[in-house]
Amino acid sequence: MEFSSTVEFAHAARALTRAASRRSLIAPSFRCPPRLVGVDRSIRRRSGAAGSDPVVSVRVRGRQREAVLADMIEGVVVSNGLAPPDADRVRNDLWEVMASVDLRVAS
Repeated sequence: MEFSSTVEFAHAARALTRAASRRSLIAPSFRCPPRLVGVDRSIRRRSGAAGSDPVVSVRVRGRQREAVLADMIEGVVVSNGLAPPDADRVRNDLWEVMASVDLRVAS
């Protein structure tokens, strides 16, 4: 199932940001779509700027919800420079968080 709106993407981004912060990880910002043409996900680090957290950009349109969520979760892992086994634990934890979050938009 695809994201039906950018509001659902925003709900997912907030949930992942909170989950990363609770685990004392860098909580990247999320945006869509990526500036680079032809990519599904990109990560930009704003070095030297105030609030220099990474920005994870994800293509939402025409993609399955699970693929978008996987890119967002991987963005958290990469932003924090995690390697196995820590990366695997964080991925599993974030998937559990996302399984418990209702992303549907009330009509």
